[in-house]
Amino acid sequence: MTPERFNQVCGSLPHASHVVQFGGADVWKIGGKLFAAMWDASRKNGGVTFKPSPIAYEILRAQPGLRPAPYLASRGLKWIQRFSDETMSDDELEAYVAQSYRLVRDGLPRRVRESLQGTV
Repeated sequence: MTPERFNQVCGSLPHASHVVQFGGADVWKIGGKLFAAMWDASRKNGGVTFKPSPIAYEILRAQPGLRPAPYLASRGLKWIQRFSDETMSDDELEAYVAQSYRLVRDGLPRRVRESLQGTV
């Protein structure tokens, strides 16, 4: 997935915000919480990172082209990074990014979720 397509997909989600951080990654957040990030694929830990459901994490973590997300996994967080398209297509990745957005949004404190609903 190209950075342009990644940013287009993430930017189309309601209330998503973009920042560049973590050494030049395109980072997307909802309510101030990370839901997806993309590092340049030429970097050692390059790829797209997202939060899957607990069941999806168990299935995806051992698939070729996917791995527990560096840094996040070392802190006990169950996030996945796609570093190649061996087993996950761009279309599938888009669906997982959208699911990550929903998981993070639904995990926000109630007052934050309510404030997002009240904005255009």
